[in-house]
Amino acid sequence: MAEIVETVEEREISQYELERGKPMPRLIHGAIQFNVGFELKIKYPDRFRIASEVTLDTKPDGSTPDLVLYPAMPLDFKDDPARRSDPPLLVVEIQSPSQSSADMVVKLEPYFYFGVKSCWIIAPDFRAAFVYSDPFNYSFFHGSEVLNDASLDIEVNLAEVFK
Repeated sequence: MAEIVETVEEREISQYELERGKPMPRLIHGAIQFNVGFELKIKYPDRFRIASEVTLDTKPDGSTPDLVLYPAMPLDFKDDPARRSDPPLLVVEIQSPSQSSADMVVKLEPYFYFGVKSCWIIAPDFRAAFVYSDPFNYSFFHGSEVLNDASLDIEVNLAEVFK
């Protein structure tokens, strides 16, 4: 049986992808996203507000990272804007199979100009993470290493993230 290979141009773009400007998440993506958030919540229960899929008012068109980390704050049920104008401390982007490394790196610059202190790119295929302290400098972590984000003084065990 011949395998059918579709290009991005041939594939129909879902409403999710149109709205968020990124690929539809898969099981591995979702599991890693949950694991990163879980590890941060367990290790730093009172230090941060962790959330997924929050739309930020980055320039030029806004963006929706996989995870954001804000300083600890109560939820404000009366004022929850569709786009946050206050930058999180950290954004986490998880690379999807259809995204290149270059695609991922290009996403970072608007975050830093928005005021984000640190950006992580998680690369599931390599069981690795790139921790960017600015758009041009990063540290690389892989396998069962402990990811150390010196900008925010936080650590995450990658073995647990990729479990």
